[in-house]
Amino acid sequence: MNKAGYSGKPKNSLGEPSDDIPAALRDTPDVAPQSKLQPWVLLLGGVTLFFLLAIVSGFLFALNTPRKTAESQPSPTNSLPTPTATNSPNNVDSVLGHLAYPEAPESELVPISADGRIRMRRNAAARYQAMVQAARSSGVILVPISGFRSVKEQEQLFFTVGAQRNQTPAQRAALSAPPGHSEHHTGYAVDIGDGAAPATNLLATFENTRAFQWLQANAARYGFEMSFPQNNPQGVSYEPWHWRFVGDRDSLETFYKARNIKPAKTSP
Repeated sequence: MNKAGYSGKPKNSLGEPSDDIPAALRDTPDVAPQSKLQPWVLLLGGVTLFFLLAIVSGFLFALNTPRKTAESQPSPTNSLPTPTATNSPNNVDSVLGHLAYPEAPESELVPISADGRIRMRRNAAARYQAMVQAARSSGVILVPISGFRSVKEQEQLFFTVGAQRNQTPAQRAALSAPPGHSEHHTGYAVDIGDGAAPATNLLATFENTRAFQWLQANAARYGFEMSFPQNNPQGVSYEPWHWRFVGDRDSLETFYKARNIKPAKTSP
């Protein structure tokens, strides 16, 4: 012991010697230092985070990207558009709504009028004469006004008469076909009048005659049909007097082949 009884150690409040460690340090519990993360743990965590971000990004991209449908897919370069069906004639040689028709051969033409000037093709003429006889038996007089016309005759009818009436080609085409485009060239078309009402010849008022009413009810029996009814797809003026023969294969193909016309709905 040293002088004055001092042992060299500090004393506490009770005069007892204490340890050399300060009280503040003695009262603080020991805390183990944090261990450092191993490199492979950091690498694994980074890879996992990367994949999670990639999955989330892909999901968000899929939500915001419009889906392609069959309509939005571009057509192959070698594909062709599907043609759209219409009721209009698709004859590439049509002029102002009138289709191109060839002239009937002279050897096929026979007279249907008493003077022999009005002619039709042989089969059409025979059926027309049968139709006239049937109508007469019912008290109706069918009169032929015009039958076969050559291209040359049609030229005069179209251009000369059009000039006399001060009509443009488009205006004239509503009433008469351009040359080379008349159904009369075929030898299958005929303009019909009522012998009891000649004042209605070649006029829309022909529809009020007994002849027209009989034709509507019976013409199909003999292979005839009206060429230009009201609101016809060719845009030709209403001609109740103009009828055409479609009662054999050649006549049917002449008027309907290469035209987009669908069958008419009829009752059974």
